[in-house]
Amino acid sequence: MSGEKPLSILYNVRNTMVLVRLRGNKQVRGILRGFDTHMNLILENAEEILEDSTKPRGTLIIRGDNVVLIAPASR
Repeated sequence: MSGEKPLSILYNVRNTMVLVRLRGNKQVRGILRGFDTHMNLILENAEEILEDSTKPRGTLIIRGDNVVLIAPASR
C-alpha cells in the first residue's frame, strides 16, 4: 500500500462496509457507494454507532470536511 494515494485506497474499498469517524465524536458505518476529491462520501445502509446500540440512517451523504477517519468495518 505504500505510495498509494488516498483516493486510490478509497476506490479499492468502494462497495464494501466502512467505518467513518466524524467530527463531534460521531461514528457511522455503511457501504461506501461513492466519493469525490473533497472526500464527500455516499454511504448506503448506514447506521449511526451509539455507545450501546446502533441507529439505522439509510443512505447518507457526508460532507468531506466532517470526516476524520475512514476504515474497513464489519457488522
